[in-house]
Amino acid sequence: MREDPTVIALVTRAGKGDEAAWNELLDRYLPLMWSICNRYRVGRPDADDVVQTVCLRLVEQLAVLRTPSALPGWIAVTTQRECFRVLRSARKRELSESPLGGDLAGDGSEVIERELERAEFQAAMRAAFAQLPPLCRDLLTTLMGDPRPSYAEVSRQLSMPVGGIGPNRARCLAKLRRSPYLTAYLGLDEEGEGNA
Repeated sequence: MREDPTVIALVTRAGKGDEAAWNELLDRYLPLMWSICNRYRVGRPDADDVVQTVCLRLVEQLAVLRTPSALPGWIAVTTQRECFRVLRSARKRELSESPLGGDLAGDGSEVIERELERAEFQAAMRAAFAQLPPLCRDLLTTLMGDPRPSYAEVSRQLSMPVGGIGPNRARCLAKLRRSPYLTAYLGLDEEGEGNA
C-alpha cells in the first residue's frame, strides 16, 4: 500500500479534532463514496444515507485508525458494505410487500443474502487484486489459467526463472492477504489476525 504523507497528516489532524483537516478529507473522499453508490445503483435518498453513515463511522474510527494510509481502502470497503446493507434491506422490503412475499421470504432472502455476500467478497477481492504490483497481477492471472499452465510455460510467458515462480507466487498472495480491502472485509488486521 502506498504511503501518502498528505493522507496520514490529514487523518492525524482530523483525529485530533482539526475541522479544516476533516473538511479536506471529505473533499478528497466524498467523490469516492458517491462513485461506489453509483456503481451499485443505490438511489439518491439511499445514497445520501450511505454517505452519511460512512462519514459517521469515519468520525468514530478516525482517532483510533491504526494505519492512516489505509483510509482510502477503509472508506471504499465501508461504503460497499453500507451499499449492500441498504440494497439487502430494500430487497427484503420488496419481498415482504409482494403478494407472495410470505411464501418466498424464507428461501428467497437466503439466496439474496448469499449472492450479496458473494458480490461483496468479489468486489473486495477485485479491489485488492487491482492494487497489487503488475508483476503479481500477471503472475497470479497466468497461474489461474485454464488449463493450468506448467511452470515452464509460465517461465516463458513472463520471462521469469522457474525457480522464482513459487516464491514470487507466495509473496504476491501474502500481499493480497494484507490488502486493506480484504483485511477490512474479513475483519483482520494487516498481519491477518482477527480483530477482537
